[in-house]
Amino acid sequence: MPVDRLSSTFAALADPTRRAILARLALGETSVAELAAPFSISPPAVTKHLKVLQRAGLITQGRQAQWRPCKLEAAPLQEAASFIEQYRQFWEQSFDRLDSYLQELQKQEQGKKTVRKNKKKA
Repeated sequence: MPVDRLSSTFAALADPTRRAILARLALGETSVAELAAPFSISPPAVTKHLKVLQRAGLITQGRQAQWRPCKLEAAPLQEAASFIEQYRQFWEQSFDRLDSYLQELQKQEQGKKTVRKNKKKA
């Protein structure tokens, strides 16, 4: 069963090591060895992470003699961001409605306090 590109992107982003690799590649093209350096995992494990990122279309890996530079491909991330944006708008609208409701409750509570103070004075 073929997996759609958005599902592949989210699956690749699910792992913190792969997210760290992408963060490093956002700074610019680099070698596999440089990508592997900060991690306490074996080189084959790093290679597996890179393959997942490649299958998701998040990185490309070139070949220049012995150097195998990796490069970030941002288009799948833009698709994921667009998908998530729809839900961010939903939550912002929900929070705005909640904020309005809480402000109305505060006004009602202040009104009740004013009534109580006026009754005590009388």
